[in-house]
Amino acid sequence: MHKRSFRIITVLLDIIILAASFIIMVWIKPASKSHYLPTHIDFFLILAGLWIIVSIVGGKMHRGKIVNLRSLFSRTIITNLLSLSIASLMLIAFDMGGHSRLVMFGTAALATFLELVVGTVYISMKKASLQDYQPRKIYETIRKLTEEEMVGETDTRSISEEVFKIVIPEIREALNEECGQEMANGILNIAKAKLNGHSRIVSTTTQFNITSLPQNDYEYIINLKRINDIKDLDHFLDAVNHKVRHDGYFMCCVETKNLRKRRILNKYPLILNYLYYTGDFIVKRVFPKLRLTRWIYLSLTKGKNVVMSRAEALGRMVRAGFAISNESFINGYLYIEGRKNGEPLNIYNKSYGLLIALPRIGKKGERIKVYKLRTMHPYSEYIQDYVYGLYSLEEGGKFKNDFRIASWGAFSRKVWLDELPMLLNFLQGNMKLVGVRPLSEQYFNLYSDELKKKRINYKPGLVPPFYHDMPCDMEEIEASEMRYLEAWDKHHLWTDIRYFSKSVFNIVFNKARSN
Repeated sequence: MHKRSFRIITVLLDIIILAASFIIMVWIKPASKSHYLPTHIDFFLILAGLWIIVSIVGGKMHRGKIVNLRSLFSRTIITNLLSLSIASLMLIAFDMGGHSRLVMFGTAALATFLELVVGTVYISMKKASLQDYQPRKIYETIRKLTEEEMVGETDTRSISEEVFKIVIPEIREALNEECGQEMANGILNIAKAKLNGHSRIVSTTTQFNITSLPQNDYEYIINLKRINDIKDLDHFLDAVNHKVRHDGYFMCCVETKNLRKRRILNKYPLILNYLYYTGDFIVKRVFPKLRLTRWIYLSLTKGKNVVMSRAEALGRMVRAGFAISNESFINGYLYIEGRKNGEPLNIYNKSYGLLIALPRIGKKGERIKVYKLRTMHPYSEYIQDYVYGLYSLEEGGKFKNDFRIASWGAFSRKVWLDELPMLLNFLQGNMKLVGVRPLSEQYFNLYSDELKKKRINYKPGLVPPFYHDMPCDMEEIEASEMRYLEAWDKHHLWTDIRYFSKSVFNIVFNKARSN
């Protein structure tokens, strides 16, 4: 969108919001509407004129200046307060009194609130990181396995005679001295014969202690400090990658969010433990996600003691060029072993906001961004291959034990909340209510050439024909979409009404879900 078009749209939207706010405030007044509308129209016209002028001059409607929530809130609140102040002074100066304070201040307050809501949605859309998760799966409604049940624990009581003979005494002694006998045994049982004279044991949260090591000189590096306490963890892991030889190994440990929760609940008495955990959850997990409260989180924690999920820890390792070769729990920590298989991947967007944008093929073959609520932990996109290697898909597309999905994410998928942001695509005009599913390029290429050519002549839809016909395999899916497109060519409105009604019925009463 060009800057001029953006400016025109925001001006029109601002006028609509201000007018709607004015009408609402007049409407809630107990007196007659016919009295307040004519007596306050002068105030509205003055405020509207100033509202637009001050907004343009103050940069509220400048796309280059509204780049994040902080700039949105500061510029919107300041310019709107300035507009209201000037309008009030003008009314006093020209002796135009007798106006309701509720209407005057209520109009400005409500308009400001609505502008902030619209602006927040816009910024969330612009900052939605472009990722491509696997399509929706059917998740079994069974008890969710714990991390220990999925990963398992390593024996810390002793080490095998073979490991004892292979590992050089200096390494065993260094591990025993730094972390104790039990943890040393667990680490040795994971690393085993891979530890040799080209190994290095460090206990650091500082990147400098890694960069000072010789380049590409080690076959195995172990860091005994938990990665929760490492500031700028991605660059720390990148530095480790450059010190390990190709096919060499790196081992680190993390206190996952589940382990943290268990530790806190077991540490304090009942009731007090849940009160403490609630506060910890708000400060350590909610505050860092919000720009307005992030500074509080950083001032309290200094970027250390970060709450991290298992999925995020694994994802950060994979992004840094390490393939996960082993993971195991040792004395309250998850130890992760990774084999270097390449260089670190670039980080294009370190912000994991509420929305994600999925690249999909739209009308005329154009690539569009389809918005959805984020339901997975950060960095989950890097471990798809690892997860699929652990837990293969079951018959019917079911996929269980997917630890990448956050607890609230599983709930939002179950009740379809994650699909709601696609209404933004509907409002943008690149999707319609009923239509073929927006596909990634990977899945689009699985279709027949005939259907691919036909598909790109239509906008994709929020409600696909899948829910109308409930096909079971790829051949039936293609036949279902072809029937819909041919029927839509003959009767646009009637076809969409018929497909929408049947789809809603199947979703609500037949528990239809996408495979």
